[in-house]
Amino acid sequence: MNLAFYWQKIQCRPLRRKSNEKAFIECKRLERVGMNMKKRLRLLGLVVVVALVGSSCIITSQLSELTSVTTQTQVQATETDNVEIVSPIVQNGDLTALYDMVNPGVVSVRTVREGQGSFQAGGLGTGFVWDEEGHIVTNYHVVRNATDLEVDFPSGFKTRANVIGTDPDSDLAVLELETKPSTLTSLELGSSRELEVGQTVVAIGNPRGLKGTMTFGIVSALGRTLDSLQEAPGGGVFATGNIIQTDAAINPGNSGGPLLDLSGRVIGINSAIRTNSIDLSGQPVNSGLGFAISIDQAKNVVPDLIATGEHESPYVGIRVQPEISLFMQEELKLPQSTGVYVIEVTNGSPADEAGLIGALDDSEGLEGEEQITPEDYQGGDLIVGIDGQDVDNFEDFMGYLLAYKDPGDMIELKVIRDGEEIELNLTLGSRPE
Repeated sequence: MNLAFYWQKIQCRPLRRKSNEKAFIECKRLERVGMNMKKRLRLLGLVVVVALVGSSCIITSQLSELTSVTTQTQVQATETDNVEIVSPIVQNGDLTALYDMVNPGVVSVRTVREGQGSFQAGGLGTGFVWDEEGHIVTNYHVVRNATDLEVDFPSGFKTRANVIGTDPDSDLAVLELETKPSTLTSLELGSSRELEVGQTVVAIGNPRGLKGTMTFGIVSALGRTLDSLQEAPGGGVFATGNIIQTDAAINPGNSGGPLLDLSGRVIGINSAIRTNSIDLSGQPVNSGLGFAISIDQAKNVVPDLIATGEHESPYVGIRVQPEISLFMQEELKLPQSTGVYVIEVTNGSPADEAGLIGALDDSEGLEGEEQITPEDYQGGDLIVGIDGQDVDNFEDFMGYLLAYKDPGDMIELKVIRDGEEIELNLTLGSRPE
C-alpha cells in the first residue's frame, strides 16, 4: 500500500456528530491513523538521512584509509626503485638532521687579491671538505687571482689555505689547508646520473656573507651547457657541459658550495646564476635560474687536481650548430632535427683525423668572420650517437665527454652523412691552451 497516498486521501468532511455519529467517529479514527502515519514517515525520513550521513562518514573514512595506503605503497615503491634516493628524510621531514649532518663540512672561503690589504673586503665564496685528507673543493672563479686565502669552518676554526689545483674548463679548484681542525667532516658524494628533473635538492653556502645558509628547491633541468672560463684558439671560449639547473636560491657567495640530495649526498657544485637584476651594490640577484657543476664531472676532475694540479679536458675539434630548428632541417634536407650538426672541423684536430666533415668547406677562410648563416652551409655531418648512446643535442654530447672521458680515450661516433648512417672512431685529444 502507498502510505503517503493513503494519508493524503484521509479527510473528514464536515460531519454532524449527532446526525451521523457512526460515520463521524470512523472518520476521526482514520484521521488519527493518518496523522500517526505522517509522524512515522517523518521519523523514517530522519532515520534515513542520519543513516546516509553516517554511511558517508564511513565511506569517507574508508577512502581516507585507502588514500593513505596508496600513498604508503607509492613511497615504498619509490624507495625500492631508488628514483627518489632520499626518501627516508623526505618521509620524516627532517631537514634539520640533514643540515646538522652536512654543515660541519661546508666552509667559507675568503680571498685577498693583489692590491688589497688584509683588512679590505675581498672575495667570498663557499667550499666543502672533499676527502678525509681535508682537501677543500670550490669554484675556480672564487680563488682566481687570489694572493691569500682563508678558510673558515662552522665550528669557528680558521686557517689559511693554498691553491693546489685549478681547472678553468670545469670552474673547479682544490685547496689544501695549512692547519687542519681536530675534527673533519668530509661530505658523501652522490651521482648525477641518478638525478631526475623535479627531484628535491638543498644548497648550503654563504650567500652575501651569511654563513651556513640552507636553501631548498628542485632540479629544474639537466644537461645544460654554459661557457667555460677557458679561452679557445681563434677567439671565444670552450663550452662546459653536464650542468644541473636548479631553482634553489643561489646568490653571490654560494659559489663552490654543495648542491645536495635529501640524503645529504653532494650531487653538484653551485657555480653560477642567470639574472637580469642587480642590487644596490651591483651584485646579481637570484631569479630562480641557478646552475651547478655535476658531481660526476667533479669526480673526473678533482682527483687530477689533487694529484697533479691540473686536468686535461677532452678535445674533439669541431664547431657545431647549437640547435637544429624545423626550418633549418628542411632547408638543409636533414633526416632529423636531433643530433649534433657539425659546422666546422679544425685542421689537424681529432675530428679531422677521424674524418668528420663540416658544413663549411673552407674553415680557414671563414675563421673569424662575424656573419655566417645557415645559407652558407653545404652538407655537414650529423652526429646522432656516441658509444652506443643516442645523442639528441650538443648538451648530451659535451656532457658525456666531460664527465666520463679523458684525452686519449677512443669514442665511437654514429654519423648521418648524405642520408646514410656511418660509424667513425675518434681518439680524443687535449684542449689546447
